[in-house]
Amino acid sequence: MEAFTKIFATKNGPVEGIQTRWPGFSILVVTGTKGFLACPAIDIAACQRYGAAAALVESTPQNPIGTLDRFPNRKVTQANEKARALGIHEGMEAIEAFALIA
Repeated sequence: MEAFTKIFATKNGPVEGIQTRWPGFSILVVTGTKGFLACPAIDIAACQRYGAAAALVESTPQNPIGTLDRFPNRKVTQANEKARALGIHEGMEAIEAFALIA
């Protein structure tokens, strides 16, 4: 297992990307003070029950996010109620949502 981090600057302050990688599989999350965006391995409905704003970005086995450098170019595919309250919605570019979770 390997872990990587990367800071992304937004107009509302920084957010931090975290990638944990195993052979053939990664979990990627970008976190801010108000919530987070993640790969589809995360259950955003469970996050809602805990009061966390969470959204998923596009990633499939055929076209995985793969790296933190590719994360900003993905689109949001799902957002829980708390994330929608921040202005995050399906179809939004992940880089735009970064500023809303900062």
